[in-house]
Amino acid sequence: MGAQLPTSASGRTALEVARECARRAGLILRERFGPRQAVTAKGRRDFVTEADVLAERETLRLLAAEFPDHAVLSEETAGTTPTSDGWAWVVDPLDGTHNYSRGIPHFCYSIALCRDGRPLLALTYAPLLGEEFLAVAGEGCLLNGQPARVSAAASVSQSLVGIDLGYDDLRAAHLLDTMRSLWPDMMGFRLMGSAALGLAYAACGRFDLYVHHNLKPWDVAAGILLVEEAGGLVLDRDGGPARLDSQGVIAGAPGAVRDLLQRAAGHPWR
Repeated sequence: MGAQLPTSASGRTALEVARECARRAGLILRERFGPRQAVTAKGRRDFVTEADVLAERETLRLLAAEFPDHAVLSEETAGTTPTSDGWAWVVDPLDGTHNYSRGIPHFCYSIALCRDGRPLLALTYAPLLGEEFLAVAGEGCLLNGQPARVSAAASVSQSLVGIDLGYDDLRAAHLLDTMRSLWPDMMGFRLMGSAALGLAYAACGRFDLYVHHNLKPWDVAAGILLVEEAGGLVLDRDGGPARLDSQGVIAGAPGAVRDLLQRAAGHPWR
């Protein structure tokens, strides 16, 4: 049985509202896509565009009208990780901003509805690719309305691994060292540039594994549920269940996740 989700002020389901948020944000992102996008640096490798801000603003406006009593955590306005009682939306209006600003189409919009810190509804939307990854707790994972499953990979040697490095140079170096040590016995790895999309790709089996060492709640809120509902496993660096405040995740086919954890034991990345 699926999760019991709230109804909005206008009588719409939470899923309908999430889809409307994604649709509106997707229009904004498509209209402004391209290398001429004005970019503001938040850090050496961390950027924000006008599209980030406008997409977030549209989502916040809609959520405030439909669910005025719900908390909202979004990347550009930040806030507190929703671990307390009650409903909370976690939003990344544009994950993969650097890709987006360079005219690379691998970016997405991500939204999740959480209860007591646990994602119950997840939607990741790649507007230029026309792909919607959707999950409701207990109901499985869908890609454009069709069932999605993690791959059958049982080990690292059978895996194409998606990774991202984040903004911490030391942790990034440790993760690259781990990949280098595993490289002779893996199918390959890809640097994604979008954690939310990388997790969605693990959920549908495009990646056998997805690994990231330095994350925020809006990076993983939707992806955790997508992978789990697709039959996958999402663990933190210590091997426990990933949470919204987990700083790193290993996600994908259960056997491959466990094999990677075992092989990386004792490595500084762990």
